[in-house]
Amino acid sequence: MTIETTDFAALAFFLGVWVIYNWVTEKSRFAQHGLSAQMNRERERWMRVALSRDLRMIDTAVMASLQQGTGFFASTSIFAIGGCFALLGSADVIAEISAEISVSGTLDAPLVEAKLLGLVVIFAYSFFKFGWSYRLFNYGAILIGAMPMRSEAEQDTVGADEALGRAISMNVIAGRHFNSGLRAIFFALAYLGWFLGPLYLVASTLLVVLIIANRQFRSPAVRMLRAKAGAGTSSVS
Repeated sequence: MTIETTDFAALAFFLGVWVIYNWVTEKSRFAQHGLSAQMNRERERWMRVALSRDLRMIDTAVMASLQQGTGFFASTSIFAIGGCFALLGSADVIAEISAEISVSGTLDAPLVEAKLLGLVVIFAYSFFKFGWSYRLFNYGAILIGAMPMRSEAEQDTVGADEALGRAISMNVIAGRHFNSGLRAIFFALAYLGWFLGPLYLVASTLLVVLIIANRQFRSPAVRMLRAKAGAGTSSVS
C-alpha cells in the first residue's frame, strides 16, 4: 500500500475544511446569522410558550418526533458502517473500478481498505453524535415535564426561569449534536471522492461545503426566519 503525498495533502484539506466549517457554523460571528442559530431562537421561544401552557401533550409529541428523527439517523449510521465492512471483501473490485476512472493512476486493494476504514470512522463519529443527541432529547423531555405549571410559575418566577433555562439549554445542546452528526454524513459523501483520487476529494469537499453553506446561510428557510424575526422586532418597537 502506497499513499502519495497528494493523498495526504487532500486528506488534510478535507479534515481542515470540516473543522473550519464546524467553527464557522457554531462559534464564529457568522454563526448567529445561520439557520442553526435562528432555530435555536425558535427553540427558546417554544420553551417559553410551553411554560405558559397547562397541558403540554403537544410539547412531548414534538420531543418524540425529534427523538424519532435522531434515532433514524443513528440507525442509518450503523447500517453504513456495516456496509463499509461488507465492502472490505470487495476491495479488489473497487480498486479496479477506481483505477479505470481515476486521474491519479493505479489503486491497490490495501489502499482501498484503508480508505474504507476511514469512512467507517466518519460514520462511527456520526453515530456517537446522533446517539448522544437522542439521549439529550430524552433528557429535554424530562426537563419539560419538570417545568412548573403556569399557576406555579406565576407564583415562583425565579424557579420557573431556572427550569425554563435548563430546558432551553438541553434542547439547544441536543440540536447542536444532531447537526454535528448530520454534517458528518454530508462530509462522508465528500470523502467518497477520495476513492477516485486526491483531486476528486478536493473537488467533492468544496462542492459539499458550498451546498451545505448555502443551505445554512442563504437558503429560503433562513431568509424566512430572518424576515419573521425582523417583522417581530419592528412590531415590538
